[in-house]
Amino acid sequence: MALSTAFTDLFGLRHPIALAPMGGSAGGALAAAVSQGGGFGILGAAFGDPDWLDREAPIVASRPGLPWGVGFLTWGIQDGAVEHALEHGPRAVMLSFGDPTRYAERIRAAGAALILQVTDLEEAKQAVDLGADVIVAQGTEAGGHGARHGRSTLPFVPVVVDLAAPVPVLAAGGIADGRGVAAALALGAAGALIGTRFQATAEALVDPVIAQAIVDGSAEDTERSTVLDLARGSDWPSRYAARTLGHPYLDRWHGREADLAADAHARQDYPDDVARGMIPPLPVWAGEGVDLITDLPAAGDLVATLAAQAEDALARAGRHAPSSAR
Repeated sequence: MALSTAFTDLFGLRHPIALAPMGGSAGGALAAAVSQGGGFGILGAAFGDPDWLDREAPIVASRPGLPWGVGFLTWGIQDGAVEHALEHGPRAVMLSFGDPTRYAERIRAAGAALILQVTDLEEAKQAVDLGADVIVAQGTEAGGHGARHGRSTLPFVPVVVDLAAPVPVLAAGGIADGRGVAAALALGAAGALIGTRFQATAEALVDPVIAQAIVDGSAEDTERSTVLDLARGSDWPSRYAARTLGHPYLDRWHGREADLAADAHARQDYPDDVARGMIPPLPVWAGEGVDLITDLPAAGDLVATLAAQAEDALARAGRHAPSSAR
């Protein structure tokens, strides 16, 4: 059966699957592979470094008719970055983590769809008020950053679906195989936004060591914390924590975040330890679906696999559902 939804209809997609715009690692090759595979590839432009955009955007923009987008970390967008990205002709711009108000109209004026990621109901209501074309409801199982005091994907997504209707909602957080995509659709979402699973693909802009760590990792290894942001001197807003695989600094500073924030010498230890090779340069952002990741496929093949798994899961659920539920 075809998994046609309001999201696939909006962008002319074969599958209701979107690439999460993971900062720096969701580059042009990965976005293009996801879109060519029938999903929606979204570049991870982070704060909008113009050199990065000019290098990565043409890789996907040069494919005629290919649907794609670009995503930003709203709280730290560089001046002019959104306008610069729009010059490359994305079908959509996705904004996450921060107040998107100042960018909404300029995105729509350029003819691009506005995708807003939300991590709580306050953000969801704002997204509806701003007229988002697509809303991403991110649960706390997600890898990387998310609400410090959020909700898990299963209870959060249907609440946002009801709040936002008829605006299509994508589910995000802990989705790493087609069964997760099927579950998102069963919750009323119009598709799934997937990050960690696409980090472990041939086209992702990640160090092979990080990709292998994801393949080897397990959900029990992940932890949500602000420790690594504090230790790295990152200015992430305190309302957002990050889920990563285990790290020596998490063990050292867990429960002592205030002490770390106040100790400049302790924060200098991080770059010093990186320089000495004692810790990896970057945390390994990974969600709770990491147990389901066991290989490093081509991203286009992965999209097809996820879609086939989702179709099979929904078909099996339909066969086994009580007659009153059909």
